[in-house]
Amino acid sequence: MPAYSRPVADLEVAIPAYNEVTRLPQTLWCTVEYLRRQPWSSRVVVVDNGSCDGTADVVRAHTRRTDGRVPVDLVGCARPGKGAAVRRALLSSRSRFVGFFDADLATPVETLATVMEHLEDGAQAVIGSRYTAGARFVHAQPAARRLGGAAFRLMARSLVKGVDDTQCGFKFFERHTVTHALVTCRTTGFAFDVELLCQLQRAGVAIVEIPVAWSHADESSFSPWRDGLASFSAVRRMQRSTTGCAS
Repeated sequence: MPAYSRPVADLEVAIPAYNEVTRLPQTLWCTVEYLRRQPWSSRVVVVDNGSCDGTADVVRAHTRRTDGRVPVDLVGCARPGKGAAVRRALLSSRSRFVGFFDADLATPVETLATVMEHLEDGAQAVIGSRYTAGARFVHAQPAARRLGGAAFRLMARSLVKGVDDTQCGFKFFERHTVTHALVTCRTTGFAFDVELLCQLQRAGVAIVEIPVAWSHADESSFSPWRDGLASFSAVRRMQRSTTGCAS
């Protein structure tokens, strides 16, 4: 666990970012403008996951231009992979509720209102879902991505029971609950979500899925060949492991 921590907020949002200099300015602006209107205190943490395109400069520029009512912090993560970036951010938080969403803002930030309702009512894990009842695709994925996603969901169901969508990049938690799960996670790539949810279920945590209006982004850093194959391999390792959730 990192040796430093940030001031407490009601909600801390982590945004893992790898070469997001193009999309991050709009995502930060939309996120901060939404959060500053809410009754709960908030903090945004951008995790620069080894970018080489000025992603960190975007965060610094945003911080200089804003009044700080919703602080935006920059955290570095040299270890590659979305899982490594998210783990670093969440384990260094002291806020009541923590979570993450993708830098492309594929799920509208306004979905946080529903998330907070569930968390404040006692839910410990609330995740966005593109496949549960009421969800819709505003902009659908290409056919090849949909086919690969369907195969991955089928594999993930053997580890995460009763969850329709393990991979939607919009997940929030009660901090103490997710901390216990995070310290046992070893996956650093895109299959991290599967291991995290599996560990939560093993601890007896009920996972609440909420429907989202999701938009595919063509500029995604996810590579179907490189990251897709690595994710399938990671889930296979989890299936073969003695604990069911280690890789």
